[in-house]
Amino acid sequence: MERVTEQQHLSEDNLERGLSNRHLQLIAIGGAIGTGLFFGSGKLINLVGPSVLFVYMIIGFMLFFVMRALGELLLSNLNYKTFGDIAKDNIGPWAGFFVSWNYWFSWVIACVADLVAITAYVQYFSPDVPIWLPSFLTAVILLILNLQPVKAFGETEFWFAIVKIVAILALIVVGLYLIITGYQNPNGTHAHFSNLWEHGGFFPTGLSGFILGFQMGIFAFIGIELVGTTAAETENPHRNLPKAINSIILRILVFYVGALAVIMMVTPWTEISPEQSPFTSMFGMAGFTGAAFVVNLVVLLSAASSANSGVYSASRMVYSLGLDNHAPHKLTYRSKRSVPRNAVFFTSVFTFAAVPLLLAGDTLISAFTVISSMCATCILFTWGSIVVSYIRYHKRHPEKHAVSQFRLPLPKFTPWMVLAFFAFIVVALAMGESTRIALVLVPLWFVVLTICWNITKKKLVRENLPMTGAIPVQSPEEIRRNFEES
Repeated sequence: MERVTEQQHLSEDNLERGLSNRHLQLIAIGGAIGTGLFFGSGKLINLVGPSVLFVYMIIGFMLFFVMRALGELLLSNLNYKTFGDIAKDNIGPWAGFFVSWNYWFSWVIACVADLVAITAYVQYFSPDVPIWLPSFLTAVILLILNLQPVKAFGETEFWFAIVKIVAILALIVVGLYLIITGYQNPNGTHAHFSNLWEHGGFFPTGLSGFILGFQMGIFAFIGIELVGTTAAETENPHRNLPKAINSIILRILVFYVGALAVIMMVTPWTEISPEQSPFTSMFGMAGFTGAAFVVNLVVLLSAASSANSGVYSASRMVYSLGLDNHAPHKLTYRSKRSVPRNAVFFTSVFTFAAVPLLLAGDTLISAFTVISSMCATCILFTWGSIVVSYIRYHKRHPEKHAVSQFRLPLPKFTPWMVLAFFAFIVVALAMGESTRIALVLVPLWFVVLTICWNITKKKLVRENLPMTGAIPVQSPEEIRRNFEES
């Protein structure tokens, strides 16, 4: 095991580039397909009706520009390893501190939430299993997986993504079969394309219902930025990263819009239960008696995939914080296989918090629901930091933008459009009771970060250390050469 020195930090190969193109493509797909699509889509359809399709299209359209901005930033300097590196280099050291710790915190809480969810799914299969056991075993497995070389993470996420893709494509095929054959459900309604607009139109709950759909819909996309976290450990990022990002639109159209459109064609939105996964009811209509079993298994694996991605992302983020002296330097230790072992251990310790949480009962879990919503709200800060970083980058380095072969379209307009959309999302969050509480608590979290940053800054000054680690600059010529060599 070796300690990463400052010179090693400046090396491009600080972490092993063990993720191949197939890993990156499937990680990108898996990151874009959240557990909410399988489990929470029924509630969202019940809230907004067929306009849910427009909700997902608009969110996906905006986040595509976020990812294009992220892609151009990452390829403008291969020494960027995380969102924190991008923020500190383009906004300032404080931004790197805030973005990194905020992203780490968000994923840790998300991991705990996923482990709590996994317990619920396991109890569906076997109610007699002790309530603490599934979370404990999953946390141990996640720790072991993330202590392996990054290729093991890539393989695990590859197969998790395959399961999600097969489940959605199977739903679309089954749904189209029911539509073509004119299936009649127990309520006497026939499956037909016109079910999309014959039950109150596309906006049956009005403008207010449509707006409320965004506060739930935005959370389904958490993890879409994961492809940016993996870029530092991806082979040939100049070739593979653009492929993964450019396919986002197609993924959203197929896996979100396509799947939900088929569901509402088979069953009018007014007959879809908000308490049940529409995937379960769809397979049940086709006479597949094991539908509930299969869908719950898919959701369980989806939650495990999310938790695995969370440990990976959070450990890489805290590893980078250690390199910048914004976290204990012991977190920069790497194993001989280039795994940031201490960072993985540090992050994994917090996932075991799911065990006492489950043992504590309903009261703590109710409180944790609010905290989870708060952490999900924090993702807007991460996405916003990418956009603001891009605005600063484009203004300061027009020559790099000019030579890049993977540029953000309309760079003087789209970043501001996305930021305006995020402001709209904040308004939508303020309209919902549960998300409004989370929105009020988020500023308290940033007060904590502000205090921690001031303590860290004083410590760095006292020890005569720089405010953050240095990031080597890549010239426009190097950027052009990297694209040509890819």
